[in-house]
This record gives sequence, structure tokens and C-alpha cells, in this order.
Amino acid sequence: MDLEKIGKFIAELRKAKNITQQELAEKLGVTDRTVGNWENGRNMPDLSLFKPLCQELNISLNDLMSGEIIQEKDYQEKFEENVTNTLVYSNKKITKYSQIISLILIVFGLFVSFTAIMIFPSESSWGSIYSILGIIIIMIGIFRMMNTIALFKKIILIGLSFMVMISVLLCADYLNVLFNQEAPMFRIRTTAVGDVLYYDALFYDVFRCHFDKENEYWVIEENKKRSIEELINYCE
Repeated sequence: MDLEKIGKFIAELRKAKNITQQELAEKLGVTDRTVGNWENGRNMPDLSLFKPLCQELNISLNDLMSGEIIQEKDYQEKFEENVTNTLVYSNKKITKYSQIISLILIVFGLFVSFTAIMIFPSESSWGSIYSILGIIIIMIGIFRMMNTIALFKKIILIGLSFMVMISVLLCADYLNVLFNQEAPMFRIRTTAVGDVLYYDALFYDVFRCHFDKENEYWVIEENKKRSIEELINYCE
């Protein structure tokens, strides 16, 4: 579909009828800028405007899609060609909008994940909940973008992407515990035993010995070989 040719055709017919862009826009319920975009070949009118536009310009739908007045002998051939071109154009437009929505979802998901980690304190479980929610939103966006890939491959790629993003969050959380001595955000439970605060993370344990006291210190048990009781006794 030649948008530039169609745009020039619309402009020629409009001028031949002594109608301004503003007047044509008012009749069709759009802005004069929209009409200008049609005539400059930037985009096509919406499908819902094809019929009223043709009525205003006294042309057939086939003429409009061809960008010229079609002779009767060529009408059927051009009609079939224009229907095909219109379907292709519509699919491309739908795909474009779908990709934009997918990109918005990915950006929004990243925003949710990062802001959740930055805003909520590590002691709060809301940070981990919202960061995982953000990852799920990102996965939905990625899933939408892979519309040309078979469903089975989509599921595998989404699964791998999810595991990678979760791994990144867990690693970042561990480094935060290790270097900043903050509670792990992604933890299974928190238990207080005397003056020992125990954080049960997924792959390691964290103990705050004598927490909230002057002699407080942290113990990180990475391989979970020692029992909780042994580490609590170690803190004492």
C-alpha cells in the first residue's frame, strides 16, 4: 500500500472540491493535523473513516486504496490487490501497537522491581513481593513480544528468562547482606532466639548476634551445614 500516493490523491481531490483540511477534518470528526498526516503519507485513515472519507471525496473504496481512479476493466483485479494490501497494513499496525504495549510492560516491570528494592527496607517482605511482581510483568511483556515464536519455545525462553532474573535478584540481595549487613530481602522466615535474630534465606542463613546492642555482629552461613542451635551457641 503506497501511503504517499494515497495521500497525494486525497489532497488532489480535496483541493478539486475547494475544501480546506480543516473543513474536511470537521466533516470526518478528526483534526486538521490528522488530515495533514494522511496527505503527507505518514499514515492511513482508520478503517472506520474509509467510507465517510470516500463519500466526501465522491470516490469508491477501491479508488482510495489504490490512490487513483480505477477503470472499470481493472476494478476486480485492483480490488483483490487492495484487500490484500489493507490486511497486511492492518496486521503491521496491530503488531506495532502490540510491540509498544509489550515494551511498556517491560519498562514498567523493571520500574516496579527496582523501586521495590530501593523503597522498602530489607526487613520488610513487601520488597521481595513487589520485585517478583515486577519480574512477572516483565515476563508478560517479553511473552507478548515473541509473537512469531512457537508456543513451546516461548515457554522455555520465558522460563529461562525468569530464572535468570530471579538469580540476579538473589545475587544482589546476597551481596547487600554480605557488604552492607542488612537483612536478606528474599528469605523464608525470621526467628528471634534470645538476642540472636535468625534469617532463613533460600541458599544461606544469616545470624545477627546480639542484635541492637553495641557488640552486635553478623554471621553468614553459606552452606547450611551447621544447625541453628550450633550457630546460636556460637553467637553466645
